[in-house]
Amino acid sequence: MLFILALTLLVSCREDEEIYLKEVVPITQPEYTSVEGFYLLNEGMMQWNLASLDYYDYSTGALSRDIYLSANPTVVMELGDVGNDIGIYGSKMYMVINCSDKVEVVDKRTVKRIGQINIPNCRYIKFYQGYAYVSSYVGPVVLEGEGSDDDVYQLGAVFKVDTTTLQIVDKCVVGRQPDELDIVDGKIYVANSGGYSQGAKIGYENTVSVIDIETFKEIERIPIAINLLGCKCDKRGILWVSSRGDYHGTESMLYAYDTQKHRMVKTFDVRVANTWMDGDSLYVISNEWSELAEGFSSGTYKIINTKTLEVVSENFITDGTDARIKKPYGIAVNPITKDILLADAYSYVDFGFLYCFGPDGKYKWRIRAGNIPAHFVFLGENINEQ
Repeated sequence: MLFILALTLLVSCREDEEIYLKEVVPITQPEYTSVEGFYLLNEGMMQWNLASLDYYDYSTGALSRDIYLSANPTVVMELGDVGNDIGIYGSKMYMVINCSDKVEVVDKRTVKRIGQINIPNCRYIKFYQGYAYVSSYVGPVVLEGEGSDDDVYQLGAVFKVDTTTLQIVDKCVVGRQPDELDIVDGKIYVANSGGYSQGAKIGYENTVSVIDIETFKEIERIPIAINLLGCKCDKRGILWVSSRGDYHGTESMLYAYDTQKHRMVKTFDVRVANTWMDGDSLYVISNEWSELAEGFSSGTYKIINTKTLEVVSENFITDGTDARIKKPYGIAVNPITKDILLADAYSYVDFGFLYCFGPDGKYKWRIRAGNIPAHFVFLGENINEQ
């Protein structure tokens, strides 16, 4: 009975939101820099087809909600099930829709659909010299407590996609259930999680796969830690890799690995849910699930100086507003103004919130977002679009 009631409320909420989300909501005074705005990809609850896209326009100071639906009203199933990553390359924007087994490709300004790239259980995307590289679990999506031995042991892959034709041109097999990837010095680094191995004899993966871009072959696997997720490289060639831990006794951690000297340079005893690289600053937020804590830990908001390898801020929110945030989930930093954008997943089953803080860490505004707001990309002709 409770399930039926919850289902009814969720469906009703979705129907109500579809009317409201199309509205343009004024938030603050316009700002004029080379950063024109940003897109926010809301993941949406798994199996509910709730992924959505919002856009904040700095020239008007307004957030437009659910713009993919408005721009593409005839697309069946709308954006899809679980928006896992987003990126801009050239004139196109790419949205990785995990459980829908596709990368959705749209015009970066009109959001009109250009096409889709069919990749099973796709996870993250990066671009390099005319190609998109997409990590994939390859096998079917596995919910907790489900899945066969074949699913657990399934090796993942990175797919190479021609950004002109949107055709897959190559595939490189890596470790089990690979997640975030980055590219440096002609090599792709991919964090292997083995995330479907919880409780299995084989255990989690603990390596980063290294792919030579020219040959598109895996040339090495670097042992780091179990259940890896994040993988970002700074301008000095240090790879910042995060581990989820095992949700029991092994906690989430952050690792700095020197790709030039081929050695670990430092391990950080910090919890990690998501990160954002801005110059020499790595912003790290956490919202960790642990059975030891009997639920989610309280959020943390740190800044690490990637040059000195030191934590320079234990809490970049300086005015106490962090007490209002329920589930910190996504993070971005405006490359010009240095405003900090923070996505709060709130309850996961309802809409979330988007916060903006100044570079001093003080609250500027908050607005309602979609279901599980998570991934950002900035729009502008002369900025480093991530």
